[in-house]
Amino acid sequence: MSDVQSETIETVVDEVVLDDGTVIDEVSVEVESGPVKPSKAELLDQEGDAAADYLEALLDIADLDGDIEMDVEGNRAMVSILEINDGDLQHLVGRDGKVLEALQELTRLAATRETGERSRLMLDIAGHRAARRAELVTLGEAAVAEAQRTGAPVRMDPMSPFERKVVHDVVAAAGMQSESEGEEPSRYVVIRTA
Repeated sequence: MSDVQSETIETVVDEVVLDDGTVIDEVSVEVESGPVKPSKAELLDQEGDAAADYLEALLDIADLDGDIEMDVEGNRAMVSILEINDGDLQHLVGRDGKVLEALQELTRLAATRETGERSRLMLDIAGHRAARRAELVTLGEAAVAEAQRTGAPVRMDPMSPFERKVVHDVVAAAGMQSESEGEEPSRYVVIRTA
């Protein structure tokens, strides 16, 4: 866990009278105020740094090359591992992003351990999530158009939480309603016109 900072407050007292009646002019007194909670931005930076450290160690252990980039999007730390040579990191993505999902959870645990706060960071490896996001936006827009055209609810295929979130955002941007139904791992999005 990261070191908790405390704040020291300095107070200047004009005059202090001791028990024996001695008067001391202008005394400086320092008082420790206790732990100072980091701001949300500082916490997201700490989360990103902890995730990057964890992933860098993982890449070293696996003897893999990749560049790590960190960013903050909304209220979430975003960490990406970029391939140096095409195809080198595909096994870290896995079939349908399953390995990526598992690595994201492990990275979140590492960040939580360091910051003491629950992590919601998003991990992308070799641009998999970015490409999938673009694909899902297109699918979501097509489903919205179908729901508007027919007036009937549109049920999409089962998706991961990340994928459903992307579709929900597309639906909300279109001014329509959506909800997730079913049980994991078969949860899916249903889009309704009203």
